Amino acid sequence: MLSQILITVLQIASTFYLTIVLLRFLLQLARADFYNPISQFVVKATNPPLRPLRRFIPGWGGIDGASLVLAVLIQCLTYLLILFTLNGGLPSINPVTLVTWSALTVVGLIVKIYFWSVIAVVVVSWIAPQSHHPAIQLVAQITEPVMRPVRNLMPPVGGLDLSPIVVFLILSVVGQVIQSLARAAGLSAIGVGL
Repeated sequence: MLSQILITVLQIASTFYLTIVLLRFLLQLARADFYNPISQFVVKATNPPLRPLRRFIPGWGGIDGASLVLAVLIQCLTYLLILFTLNGGLPSINPVTLVTWSALTVVGLIVKIYFWSVIAVVVVSWIAPQSHHPAIQLVAQITEPVMRPVRNLMPPVGGLDLSPIVVFLILSVVGQVIQSLARAAGLSAIGVGL
């Protein structure tokens, strides 16, 4: 029972920080407003581990490779600690398997961030369409890279934007594919779901 509590706490803490690191990646990908107070928090929370990584892993084409590497490293460490807790000692695991599990988890979390961000944008557009809250503006900026290509293919019909429905479908399919890949990679064997 104590090991399950430890694993749950570890998963919650690592997922929280991992989400912040991935938000940094998505903010840079979307070229979001870095003067937004939430963006400032994300930058300050992720700068200490990212600064040394950026010496070795530069960004390319607007993609912050250091943030992605940091996210995979955090998830690798989390899985190692989970396996250590379950086995009562140092786990013997193939490093390729560990990196595969971690990469699948990171991609799965990115899909979840986009999914819930699109939901938030849709709900806010109904409730408070003219809101200028920093969080709402940031969420709208984050979702723009996934919404724009769909909007270009499907312009609004009669003033109604149907692109979020298509984005939901795409994100759901991608999420299912990632879950299937995670099961095939053996991630469910340690009792961790995506």
